[in-house]
Amino acid sequence: MGKKRINVAIVGLQFGGQFPSIYQLHPDIEMVGICDTDHLLLNEFGNKFGISERYSSLEQILNSGKYDAIHLVTPIHSHAKLTLEVLNAGLHCACTVPMATTIDELKAIVAAQKTSGKNYMMMETAVYTYQYLYAREMMLIGELGRIQFLRGAHYQDMEGWPHYWKGLPPMHYATHALAPLLAISESRATKVHCFGSGKMREELHSQYGNQFPVETAIFQLDKDDLAVEVTRTLFQTARDYMESFNIYGDTASLEWHMEQGPLHLFRMGPLEKARGRKITHELIKPGPRPDLLPHEIAVFMEHQDHLDESNPHLSVLQGGAHHGSHPHLVHEFVRSIIEERKPYIDAVTAANWTAAGICAHESALKGGAEIIIPQFD
Repeated sequence: MGKKRINVAIVGLQFGGQFPSIYQLHPDIEMVGICDTDHLLLNEFGNKFGISERYSSLEQILNSGKYDAIHLVTPIHSHAKLTLEVLNAGLHCACTVPMATTIDELKAIVAAQKTSGKNYMMMETAVYTYQYLYAREMMLIGELGRIQFLRGAHYQDMEGWPHYWKGLPPMHYATHALAPLLAISESRATKVHCFGSGKMREELHSQYGNQFPVETAIFQLDKDDLAVEVTRTLFQTARDYMESFNIYGDTASLEWHMEQGPLHLFRMGPLEKARGRKITHELIKPGPRPDLLPHEIAVFMEHQDHLDESNPHLSVLQGGAHHGSHPHLVHEFVRSIIEERKPYIDAVTAANWTAAGICAHESALKGGAEIIIPQFD
């Protein structure tokens, strides 16, 4: 493709409004379009950020013939349908999490990506945060030693959010907690035992037939005799927002507990005659990684001018938006297209990460029964 620049359209501006300005400055982007069914929001956003290409439906974008790629930032249960429309139209597709909510949908997307030959990328923020990139660096240079166990959690209260969230099975939206664990261990979850916990109000579990505000799972991985534990909450659990990952190695371990908190680094001391080894503890505050980005969008690591301060989405409040992940996601998606290669979170990887949560909820409905997680490659 050489020096070709591409055109991209972003569909959905509630959360998706955080992305067009990054695309606008990316050196490999020629034109950016935006789409939303809310015409007032569409025009206010377009005027504010100087975007003239505006659409009220994905169909209009596909029929325009102007675009190489679409970035979907729409409600969860539209992801599979819209992704298939994009891929089957012969365009590259990025989509916010989760990839889909059923195994059949995951299979259909993987098949459509293969048939179309176009790129699919699930835009999972949790593997591009400051904290994760620091942990990944430690793992790559061998400072963690052999990984022995991993744990993740994602707590969030969804009261007052749009109707489709009401009573959503927690593990259907598990990738923020699970993806960092699978990514850093370079593994796939093969089977799961999951238990639901607690009770929700009747109107919350009628929509999906799910009565659990909390689900906790143990996943067996496909390498190194590893297991991971993941807990996800969505309703009626008194805890403010938190994403976390814990990585326990035989040389060093990392824990990230709090939304704005530092990383806890534990290092194993030498063997001694006394009982137990000495464990040292220090706090680490990872910084941004502009060195991983082209300078045109690395500026988003320094300031948040691209963010729409009127957008109520929590990610606006998280340093650099979801802890600096947004520019990295955009860059990986764009460069994968330019370089004609698979993106890091390609269709098979995204399906593996998403299927683990879908199967976990199935296990919870069956009282913790073992569920084998399908693979997609």
